Amino acid sequence: MPNKSTDLKKGGFTFKRFFVAHDKSPMQVTTDSCLLGAWTPLNSAPKRILDIGSGCGVIALMLAQRLENKDSYIDAIDIDPHAVLQSQQNITHAPFARVHAYHADINQFGINEAMHYNLIVTNPPYFDVAVDCRSSQRQLARYTESLNYQQLIDAVKRLLTPTGLFCLVLPYHLSDQFQLLCQANQLYLQQIMNVRYNANKDFSLTLMAFSLQANNSPFEQQLCMRDDDGRYSQDFRELLTDFYLFRK
Repeated sequence: MPNKSTDLKKGGFTFKRFFVAHDKSPMQVTTDSCLLGAWTPLNSAPKRILDIGSGCGVIALMLAQRLENKDSYIDAIDIDPHAVLQSQQNITHAPFARVHAYHADINQFGINEAMHYNLIVTNPPYFDVAVDCRSSQRQLARYTESLNYQQLIDAVKRLLTPTGLFCLVLPYHLSDQFQLLCQANQLYLQQIMNVRYNANKDFSLTLMAFSLQANNSPFEQQLCMRDDDGRYSQDFRELLTDFYLFRK
């Protein structure tokens, strides 16, 4: 896990090369987002990237680090103005250029503009509306009523380039349902990674990459986050090595 040295800032998460404050955002830095930021395929060095529901900006900044020597532009949008303000502050203090945060609703974003993206990423809301959150901000960030999966897919199809990639992370138990919905909307699975906390646990997360190009044999991976002794596994360390301050 990250170092607990006394020089780590409070109110956020310290990565190797940047700090993400999240004390004013309804959604804090999570393992889900960090995994997506590190795993998202960047083989073609996408020129234009969109992060939907960017929160405090962690995924956008991780992608910016991975692409800092490329001619890439990242737009990070969120429906919550407090999250956008904090994301803008985090972007300002990070050592990466060409990242911008906007207050916008993806259901209206880009409709009247010639905006298309080579890569779209999101850690979308997924809790059922029957679950009660303590704040309206957190409710908006986590519930599917603010952005249901069909709306998300519609937005992706509207904004993705013909050869672009759409990547997201979901709870494992929702992944099959989402894949079927994507397939019905001509979005095809290209890569998938199922994640479990340790070898004794069931899968808890799924990271998926879709495109408009049909694919009968998507690339499949598995990741176990921790070894039997509770330490982060070698595979997890290798995936996050450029970002996490791991203990030796």
